[in-house]
Amino acid sequence: MPLLAGCQRQERSCQRQLYVQYYGYALSVCLRYLHDRDTALEAVNDGFLKIFQELPRFDAARYPDLAGSWRGWMRRILVRTAIDRFRAGMRHAFQTDLETVAPFYPDDSHSPLDTLSFEELLAVVGQLTPAYRAVFNMFAIDGYSHEEIAEQLGISVGASKSNLSKARAHLRASLKRSHHHAYATHVG
Repeated sequence: MPLLAGCQRQERSCQRQLYVQYYGYALSVCLRYLHDRDTALEAVNDGFLKIFQELPRFDAARYPDLAGSWRGWMRRILVRTAIDRFRAGMRHAFQTDLETVAPFYPDDSHSPLDTLSFEELLAVVGQLTPAYRAVFNMFAIDGYSHEEIAEQLGISVGASKSNLSKARAHLRASLKRSHHHAYATHVG
């Protein structure tokens, strides 16, 4: 990919072209974690700065599927940047009184969320509180384990599991209130 090679040589024109080409993708990744558009834009710019700093160490020869690997590598940097920004703005969002914490019981059953399209899921997830949205995104969309989520967000594994369970409950309730087809399919 000649554009990546130019960016690895720190050619400004290639960096500008890469930024323009992947800006929309980067913004969509950051908006999953940062509901405020201005904060997401700041994360996008910080993310691209990190990408350009780290790109000389990206070894394109190691990857048979360069386009997929490049996009995954870039996404990981953007997710971490968005999480850092989220953490900085939400230091106390994960604090809960012990009296209000319900015990965590894993829900292994199929849920109405299983029939949502990705765009519908993102719209419904965008209605969650920032703490629930961050944990749900990291676990359900980006595939982080509860241990990784706890480490990234500076919370306990139990808090991660609890926030995921509560996020799912809020999503189900939201779908039920809106009489969404996904809820009707499973609850009838």
